[in-house]
Amino acid sequence: MFTIGQVSEMFRIPISTLRYYDKEGLFPNMERASGIRRFGETELEALRVIECLKQSGLEIRDIRRFMQWCCEGSGTYPQRKALFEHQRRVVEGQIRRLERTLAMIDFKCWYYGQAIRDGSEDRIRAMMPDHLPPEIQKLYDDARDPGQVTGSPEETA
Repeated sequence: MFTIGQVSEMFRIPISTLRYYDKEGLFPNMERASGIRRFGETELEALRVIECLKQSGLEIRDIRRFMQWCCEGSGTYPQRKALFEHQRRVVEGQIRRLERTLAMIDFKCWYYGQAIRDGSEDRIRAMMPDHLPPEIQKLYDDARDPGQVTGSPEETA
């Protein structure tokens, strides 16, 4: 068993956030000794899932619903699976957008490195949009891929 302070340090989460999660019912079976929260392995695993879902963009009310499904038992497996499948699509969309961002950053690093060497952007501009070195052309194209700008409706929901 762990105290709230120990869990706060382990997960690098403020104590106030852990109290908020508890108040929101995200640790339904947490033990208390003289009013002091005691985190067991069940709560630690719940916290890992909570942080995963939060990082994926899920709101606390939806995480609370997930935790309620967990308490309801095996009859909610389909809902839980659907939630994770949906969040997988959301995260995949986030990754695609970040890859596009990274491609732009990598392209601009190359671009300005060349401009510094050349003393101007003239030579680089003459190569654009489709006469860049192959590996740089891929970055340039990936950074501008319109299919990655907004993603599909499922990814942005």
